[in-house]
Amino acid sequence: MKPCLSGVVVVLVFASALLFPAAAQQPPQAQQSSSPLQQPTPAPKPETPAPTTPSKNKTQEQKQIEKKEQSQRILGVMPDFGVTNRLNAPPLTPREKFHLMIKSAFDPVQFGVVGLQAGVSQATDEFPGYGQGAQGYGKRYGAALADETSSGFFSNFFWPVLLKEDPRYFRLGEGSIKRRIGYSLKQELVCHTDRGGRSFSFSNVLGALSAGGLSNVYYPQADRGFALTMSRSAIAIMYGSLGALVDEFYPDISRKLFHKHRNEQLESGGKGTQR
Repeated sequence: MKPCLSGVVVVLVFASALLFPAAAQQPPQAQQSSSPLQQPTPAPKPETPAPTTPSKNKTQEQKQIEKKEQSQRILGVMPDFGVTNRLNAPPLTPREKFHLMIKSAFDPVQFGVVGLQAGVSQATDEFPGYGQGAQGYGKRYGAALADETSSGFFSNFFWPVLLKEDPRYFRLGEGSIKRRIGYSLKQELVCHTDRGGRSFSFSNVLGALSAGGLSNVYYPQADRGFALTMSRSAIAIMYGSLGALVDEFYPDISRKLFHKHRNEQLESGGKGTQR
């Protein structure tokens, strides 16, 4: 376990200095008129949108929205910090990606989730090489914590910074249910780029492979190897797609259930005060 976590810390230090966006190229100058009788006049520059790049000068409103988004929780408990309702949200800087990764990976709730995962793993005798008892549970807890931390590091920070991809889930929030289901299931393999537009999400795929490969350092000998690494990586991507469904539809479910219940409480309270 110690070599694994030490490796993650070392990579964190070196990766935090990676890749700041370069300035956008200026548009070419317009051609001058070829007629010798006319005074050459500059043609108006075309109004083409510049590539979207991380800006250190975000408006106060944008900062407030991002702060609110990175405080979202499912059922008021589970962290859901990497979701935005703005399809045109400005990209995150490398520092902001690092902050998002740290906040998500080390939220107090995550330690409880890891403990639950370790308990289920021990109850089903997953990774029998760890044994049973308190020592076996401790090893499973450490492995599950390392899995969560390395997965968040590679998928939400290291590869997104290196490849200039946005690690957040961009919620569609409208349209037919069928369209939204298809959209959310594809988001594990499709991402927004820092320059604008969308592309194949190399960060998620490479992140799953990187975390799966790193797990060979601390998993029992019988649970290591290329085939098992590929299998775990594929399962991680599948879970990511299912998680995207929750990100897409939870706000709708929350509004219909909890707001309806709240309105009923207000109505009953209002009737109770009538004389």
